[in-house]
Amino acid sequence: VQLQAFGGGLVQAGGSLRLSCAASGLPFGTNTMGWFRQAPGKEREFVAAIDWNTSRTYYADSVKGRFTISRDNAKSTVYLQINDLKAEDTAVYYCAAAPAPYSDPRKYDYWGQGTQVTVSS
Repeated sequence: VQLQAFGGGLVQAGGSLRLSCAASGLPFGTNTMGWFRQAPGKEREFVAAIDWNTSRTYYADSVKGRFTISRDNAKSTVYLQINDLKAEDTAVYYCAAAPAPYSDPRKYDYWGQGTQVTVSS
């Protein structure tokens, strides 16, 4: 199993980014891809999740309206579009895979390496 997250960078407040996570080798039953983020000194927090089969999406309340998760099954890739970036969005963003759309990171079986998003004010 391999999850590769990329697309992070340094962006000014109010800007946008699209993160990508390319997945390969996921076992049968891994129905959900999620995005998490972890800021320095803070716990890893749930951002969004999507079901591979139904495209149903789930979001943390703190990002609703600014973040959009989507997937391209043909490319085995999940995206996280982040708009109107704020300083508090600065974190390492991780993609992860699980059987269901959990918000608890401990229930995700596979993780990507993370991509840094830094928002300058």
